[in-house]
Formats: sequence, C-alpha cells, structure tokens
Amino acid sequence: MSYSKTQSKAKAGYDAGVQDYKLKYYTPDYTPRDTDLLAAFRFVPQPGVPPEEAAAAVAAESSTGTWTTVWTDLLTDLDRYKGRCYDVEPVPNEDNQYIAYIAYPLDLFEEGSVTNLLTSLVGNVFGFKALRALRLEDIRVPIAYLKTFQGPPHGIQVERDKLNKYGRPLLGCTIKPKLGLSAKNYGRAVYECLRGGLDFTKDDENINSQPFMRWRDRFLFVQEAIEKAQAETGEIKGHYLNVTAPTSEQMMERAAFAKEIGTPIIMHDFLTGGFTANTSLAKYCRENGLLLHIHRAMHAVIDRQKTHGIHFRVLAKCLRMSGGDHLHSGTVVGKLEGEKGITMGFVDLMREDHIELDRDRGIYFTQDWASMPGVLPVASGGIHVWHMPALVEIFGDDSCLQFGGGTLGHPWGAAPGATANRVALEACIQARNEGRDMMREGGDILREAGRWSPELNAALELWKEIKFEFEAMDTL
Repeated sequence: MSYSKTQSKAKAGYDAGVQDYKLKYYTPDYTPRDTDLLAAFRFVPQPGVPPEEAAAAVAAESSTGTWTTVWTDLLTDLDRYKGRCYDVEPVPNEDNQYIAYIAYPLDLFEEGSVTNLLTSLVGNVFGFKALRALRLEDIRVPIAYLKTFQGPPHGIQVERDKLNKYGRPLLGCTIKPKLGLSAKNYGRAVYECLRGGLDFTKDDENINSQPFMRWRDRFLFVQEAIEKAQAETGEIKGHYLNVTAPTSEQMMERAAFAKEIGTPIIMHDFLTGGFTANTSLAKYCRENGLLLHIHRAMHAVIDRQKTHGIHFRVLAKCLRMSGGDHLHSGTVVGKLEGEKGITMGFVDLMREDHIELDRDRGIYFTQDWASMPGVLPVASGGIHVWHMPALVEIFGDDSCLQFGGGTLGHPWGAAPGATANRVALEACIQARNEGRDMMREGGDILREAGRWSPELNAALELWKEIKFEFEAMDTL
C-alpha cells in the first residue's frame, strides 16, 4: 500500500512540534465581547512554570488546544473558537496562587446544555500536570447564552402565588432519622410537622427507594399526611418527594406519579443525579405545575477546598440555568460550611436579576440574568430556634428556613417542635417590621415570645447552649 504523494500546503508560520501555550492563548490585549462566556480560575502552577504559561494552558486545554501543534489546526479558524486568557493576577496574601481570566466564544457551547458547558470548562484540564491545583471560582454567562435555557420551572414569585404565602420566609423540616422509618411512620412524622405549623417537610438526600421504604409507598402515605394537615390548618402544605433515581426513566416515572396524586412539590439531587436529568425534570415540572426542590448532595466534594474544584457560586449558577425552584445554600450560623459574605454572594446570584461585581463577596463578574426566574435559597443544617433572628436578618423573606433535629428533637414531639419554629419566626418577623434590631435584640424577642408559647419556651431551654463555631474553610 502506498500513500498519496499529494501534500497540503501549510499556512505561513505553521511549525510542527511543541510550542508554548502562551504564544496562542495568552492575549492580554483582548477585550471580551458581550457574547463571550467569561471564567475566573484560581490556579497554582508547578515550580518553574510561569503563571502566564499555566493560565494559557488552561485556556487552551478547555477550548481548542492540545500539547503539541497539530496540522488539523489549519482546517478551521482557531481565532474564532479558541479560549483567550486576557488577564492573570496574583491572589493577595497567598504564595504562588493566581487568578486567570479567560474568555470563551459563544460558538463553543451547545444551546441550553449545562452538561456541555461544564464538560468544556472543567473537563480534562483539571488533571493537567503543569498545574498543582485548579479551581473554577466564577463564570459570567452572557445573555445570548442564558436565553437558550428555560431556567427554574416557576421561580420565587410564582411559588408564593401557588402557596398563598407572603411576607415571611417559608418554614421546612427534614424528616429524621434519615433512614429506617417505614412508609407509614414516615407519613406520620410528616403530618405532625405540618400540622404544627410548618409549610414543608422534606425527604433527606439518601431517601430514595430502599427495602425499608419503597418510593411509591412513601409517596402515598406522605400525600395522605399533606391532605390531612391542610384540612386541619387551612394552609397549603407540601413535602419534597425525592424523585432521584437510578435511571432518568425511573426518575420521570416517579415525577409523573407525584403529579398524579396531586402533590405540589418534588425533589431532585442535581449533582449526583446529573445536569442532563435535572434539565429534563425541570422542563417536566414547568409543563405540569410541579415545584422543584433541589438538594446539593456531593457539593462539598467539589467545592470545599480553597485551591481545587469548582466554587459553589458556579454550581448555583449552573443550577439556575438547568432549573430548580429551591436550592440548598447553607445557613452561615448552622453546622455546615459557609462564611457569611461568600454565602450571601451566591445567594444573591440565585435569586436576584442583576448582580454587580463584588470581590469582597467572591463575585468576579457582573451577572445579568435577563429576567430568568430566581431560585429560593434553602438554609438547612443544624439550625434551631435560637438561630431564628440571625436567619431572618441574613436571608430575608425570600428564603426557606429548614430545620431537622431543630423540629423533631423537641422534648414534646414533632408537632410542638414545629409550633416552636413557627412562633419564633412570626415573632421575629413582627419585631423586624416594627423596626427592632434583630441581631442585638434577637434573644429578648424570642424570650418575650416564649412567655406566651410553652412550645417555644421548651425549645429555648433545650438548645440554649448549642453552638457551631468553627473556622470556615471557604474564604476569599
């Protein structure tokens, strides 16, 4: 077999072999376009690797480049498609850490696909040997790309209208113990919490369809509890029925059954379940009038380390595009990781329409959501009644304050625990509306309310010494 002797003529300047990435992908004179997707990467180069070369390598390996010059570069217009590192800055007070700012042309991404977006930005590049560590800190999604996504099925205002609840945060509770309850006993716990004054109860993330409680049985007993509590209280109630499943087909089957029995809200784990499945589910929920609560199991595996992974603000933006009406956000004051400034930075990215660049809160880019509905932040993890003034002050009305042990751990049972939560919330909202200082007078506000509510007073006595005071890992 002989090879053709015809030879393609190379463009002037083409040289086979290995060249520095920065020759093509470091472009400090580039001005990003409105249609570019922008990314800020924190990186630590290997010893001897200049920061500009390492940053250019990130731009190259996350777009069109590879380790050596290839002749197929001549078959397309690389300048149209390549990522460009347009700035590199050192991280203040850190040794050998830098922020690389990279602009990606819109043509690189499939319309309406968070899956493709993340595959492009954080695919192979995180294993690149020239980097000791790499973290995607933030992205700026252009309006032209945002408009290819549906976003949340309903959003904050539509949810309030559907639930007929205004002027205060919503109240929730995760059913405990996480695992082991039978479906009937699980439904009983849901009923007690809802009749006591909560708006929602919730499946924990690892409640799916195990031998002790298959999903269909749980759905039926829980819906019975919801309807009974609604009849007794005159309020609309709900429970986040977890439809996360082994396959997308099973997930959709569970969602369809939830719609059939008339439940108002379902739940999905967007990271373990995957963005493709989540986007399909979000579209189904809008078409069928179901609210969608999103849990974030596995997020800390990805986002907790300061120099490696993906910051949660990026994951939150991706979820808003993929679709969800609620998203867990941490509590600032509870048992889970979350520094206040950083947490409120990504909370605003979840629920506001326009957010300005604010490096003090970790926001690297101004983000306009172009009227995409907002996502309700869910403060959950180790909170109890003494946290209520701070939670109201920090998160405001457009939030869901979600207890677990702080409801079900009440010495008198779940219904009194729910009543204590509701009384504490109503007292804090009234005091705030009267102009009182929640952070300075919060304890007095709760003790005053406890004089008229035995349930709240018992909760205040039980948890008065409980605190979670540890140094935050995720800092600027």
